[in-house]
Amino acid sequence: MLDGLTLLLNDRAPGDTVPLTEVRHRASERGRGVRIAEVLAAAGLLDDDTEPAIRSWIHRRTNELPAAFASDVRAWLLVLLDGDTRSRPRSPRTVYSYFGSVRPLLEQWSASRGHLREITSTDIATAIEPLRGWPRSNTITALRSLFRFATRRRVVFTNPTARLTNPGGERSLLPMTDAEIRAIETRVTTPAQRLVVALAAVHAADATTIRGLILDDVDLPNRRITLRGVAQPLGPLAHRALKVWTEHRRSTWPHTPNPHLLISRGTAHGVGSVSQTYITDQLLPDGVGIDRIRNDRILHEALSTGPDPLHLALIFNIGHTTASRYTAFAQAIT
Repeated sequence: MLDGLTLLLNDRAPGDTVPLTEVRHRASERGRGVRIAEVLAAAGLLDDDTEPAIRSWIHRRTNELPAAFASDVRAWLLVLLDGDTRSRPRSPRTVYSYFGSVRPLLEQWSASRGHLREITSTDIATAIEPLRGWPRSNTITALRSLFRFATRRRVVFTNPTARLTNPGGERSLLPMTDAEIRAIETRVTTPAQRLVVALAAVHAADATTIRGLILDDVDLPNRRITLRGVAQPLGPLAHRALKVWTEHRRSTWPHTPNPHLLISRGTAHGVGSVSQTYITDQLLPDGVGIDRIRNDRILHEALSTGPDPLHLALIFNIGHTTASRYTAFAQAIT
C-alpha cells in the first residue's frame, strides 16, 4: 500500500488531490486500490471523479425502456436517488426495487400508450390484478411513487394512483406476535445482532441511522445516545447491548481507527461505515426484519400514549405525515 501511495503522490505538490480513476488505473494492479483510496480519502487527498454505479445503471436501464417513458422514468429514479425539497434520498436498493416493479408494466403499456399521462386508473387496476402478496404491495408502492413525482412535475394532469390503496403496506404495521418475538430472541445471538435489534426495538432506529452512529454518539456512563442529531436517554435493554458490543469491539479490534460504533471485519481497518446490506442481509438472520421491529416500537408508543402524532414525531424524529399514519392505524385497531 505504501508503494502505491508513493507512486501516486511522488510527482504531486503537497495538498494536491488524486483522481479516483487514476488510483484504480495505476494502483489496482498491486491489489491495494481500495485501501489506498480509503487512506487518500481520510487524508482529504482523494478526488472522486467517477460516476456512481447506480447512476450509470439508471441511464443504461432506462435507455432500454420504450422511448415514450424513458426520460420521465429516468428523472423519477434520479429524484429517488438524490431527493429533492419535498422528499428524502432513497437507497440504491429502493431504486432497484421500484424500477424492477414498474418496468414490466411500462413495457406492457407501451403497446397502446404513448405517454405516462395516457395511463388511467383502469390500466393500473388491470395490471396489478394478477399480483398477490409482496409483489403486489411493492408494485403499488412503486407506482404511487412514480405518479406522485409525475404529478408534481406536471408530467401528468391527474394522478391515476390517487385512490389506490396498499393493504399489504398497512399489514406490516400490525403489532408483532409472540411467536415473532420468540423467534427473534432465539435467532439473534451475537453482540452485533443484539445491538441492532435493541436500538430498533427501544429507539425505533432504522438501518441507516444505526450504521451512521459513531462512538461519540454514545455516552454509556450517563446512559445517553444521540440518534439523528437528537440526544435521548438510553433504555436498559439498549444500554446492556451497547456495553456488551463495545467490549467485544474493543477486544476484537483494539487498534481500529474506525470511528463508527458498528464495524465489521471488512471496515475495521478503515474509517467507513458498514453497508446497508451488511445489517439487513448479512448481520440479521433470515426472517428478522429491522423495519418490522422498528414499526412495532412506534406503533406501541402510539397505542400507549394515545393518538398524538406530534408526540411520535418528537420522540422518534419522524415526519408528521408518517407519525399521523401510525396514530391513525393505532386508532383503527383499538
